[in-house]
Amino acid sequence: MSNARFMGMLSLALLALAMAARAGPDPAVLSYKMPADLKWTESAMYPGLKSAVLYGDPGKPGPYAVRNRFSPGSFSRPHFHPNDRYILVLSGTWWVGTGDKFDPESTTPMPAGSFVVHYGGKVHYDGAKVGECELLIYGDGPGTSTRVGGS
Repeated sequence: MSNARFMGMLSLALLALAMAARAGPDPAVLSYKMPADLKWTESAMYPGLKSAVLYGDPGKPGPYAVRNRFSPGSFSRPHFHPNDRYILVLSGTWWVGTGDKFDPESTTPMPAGSFVVHYGGKVHYDGAKVGECELLIYGDGPGTSTRVGGS
């Protein structure tokens, strides 16, 4: 076999491997989003809160997953959701409070790694005091928020 022919075959083999590697996993088997693929949106209801939908549609019935980022000093006001929500603190410290009286000073810190359940129909508020915090939230939709009172 000539050197040129060998190099040609080697080039074709490497090109085929590179193309197979770029194809990614079979979409019939799994789906994924890379960090650069996330579309972050600012909350109209709570300034300083950004969300990125990872799976599903939180506004519709069915399972969903979102990432939430609270900027320092941003808090939701007392509200509730119709269904249970399951929250994992990914980074920073998330501060949580319950009841319809908004009082950030009475909130409890949830450091990274903490897991919290917000029960459907129960009033709570939450946010970040000093540093940014990021959460992974999942549940069954709709995951809408209903504010309570004049909060």
